[in-house]
Amino acid sequence: MTVITPASVRWAGFAGSVATAVTAYLGGAGPVRVPSVNPGTLLSGAKGVALPLCWLLGTALLITAWWYGRRVAPSLRWVLVTCALWFLPVLPFLPLGSADVYSYACQGWVQRVGGDPYAAGVAGSGCPWVSSVASSWADSPAPYGPLFLLLAAGAVLFGGTSLDAVIAGLRVIALAGLVLTAWGVPALARRAGIDPVQATWTVLAGPLVLVHLVSGAHNDALLIGLIVAGLAVVPRPARRCAEAPAIGQPPAVVRGRAVVPLVVAGLLLGLAVSVKATAIVVVPFAVLAVVPPGSALRTLWRPAVILGGSVVAGAAVVSVLSGRGVGWIGGLLRSGDTVAWTSPSTAVGLTIETVTGLSAIGVTRAVGVAVLAVLLVWLWWRARRGDALIGAGLALAATVLCAPVFHPWYATWPLAVLAATLPAGTTIGRWLIGLCAFAATLTTPAGYNWALYTRIPGAVLVTVLLLAGLAYLARKPRRRAEEVAP
Repeated sequence: MTVITPASVRWAGFAGSVATAVTAYLGGAGPVRVPSVNPGTLLSGAKGVALPLCWLLGTALLITAWWYGRRVAPSLRWVLVTCALWFLPVLPFLPLGSADVYSYACQGWVQRVGGDPYAAGVAGSGCPWVSSVASSWADSPAPYGPLFLLLAAGAVLFGGTSLDAVIAGLRVIALAGLVLTAWGVPALARRAGIDPVQATWTVLAGPLVLVHLVSGAHNDALLIGLIVAGLAVVPRPARRCAEAPAIGQPPAVVRGRAVVPLVVAGLLLGLAVSVKATAIVVVPFAVLAVVPPGSALRTLWRPAVILGGSVVAGAAVVSVLSGRGVGWIGGLLRSGDTVAWTSPSTAVGLTIETVTGLSAIGVTRAVGVAVLAVLLVWLWWRARRGDALIGAGLALAATVLCAPVFHPWYATWPLAVLAATLPAGTTIGRWLIGLCAFAATLTTPAGYNWALYTRIPGAVLVTVLLLAGLAYLARKPRRRAEEVAP
């Protein structure tokens, strides 16, 4: 019987990282948009065999080490050292899994020279690296908040005319977000009574982090860092004591020293919204986390005013500093240009179009957004009597699943919160880890998504699975009623 030890996990993952780094050297997402793994020419050329083999081997080793490491990680320090060791090999080479970093560079360049990244795409901006930007983003306004554009402009200031130096600066920003995550996840886990070692391993050691957040330098690293840090510093609910407070006295959580962490939490979440506006979905749950479960709605208004005001203040200050005001909100309307079956609502629309010939993607995406709105309200209402922090993670999961577009790195949003708040072994936790492992296999090294190669078959399969899931959920209450009836 093979015994899994911390040393075997560490070095198996490191071997996977080295194989992944070799893949980046042979055919990462370079400035010239040429597919590194093309289904039609998979084994052709000098790199045709080595490149896909290294990619498959690296991904398999990273997923395996990540899975088994959850059970054997001995300490938080060991987890952080191991993750840092895994991150090192990919840093000197081309980005993997996505070419978005080149869009970041050009959007930062536009911000740096005084242009407006929200007015139009970068195609006619004069950016010296515009030929590296994917065609789907060249004509699209920036869909990111003003904080990230300021930081991207800083990376351009640091890198000057060197694209490699600008990418290095963007990776430093992503690593800073992961450092914030490495602080926030253990703190959030301790608050929720979850093992901080296992939670931190689950978040940081996953292949999505190494490939898409470290190598690909996605701004989602900064997003999840700010979200978990903001949730971690939300003050705990005031403990119920034998001596009740006087009538009309405000809850202890918003008096005295407790106001300061509440303001800090709001500012951090406001900065998260200033990276990607989707972070706003966690704010109502952060308000709930301040009061004891089951509290009356009237007890929420004080923490809601303090936290909500701090969120608005944090986002407003960054918006003013960027010189863009609230113009960045309009860029969000173009974030759904990609059409792939990885988004359930888009998959249903593709299936309807395939079967009937009618244009349906816009309608099904609108339905998905409406379903999300209902789910968020329902989750918040349920969280009033349960765990508000778990509710925040589920809200992020619902946002990812109901959004018009799903990219693999989006799965890190709910993972970062739920790994620190859900007890080990829950069904939701196992499904989420499985989703993250699957998402890690969706892209080629050069950043092309397999979902675009399998658009129709994938859409039909996802639609069938959705219908089967809805049928199962519809039958479950009926079966329970039949069991109780006798």
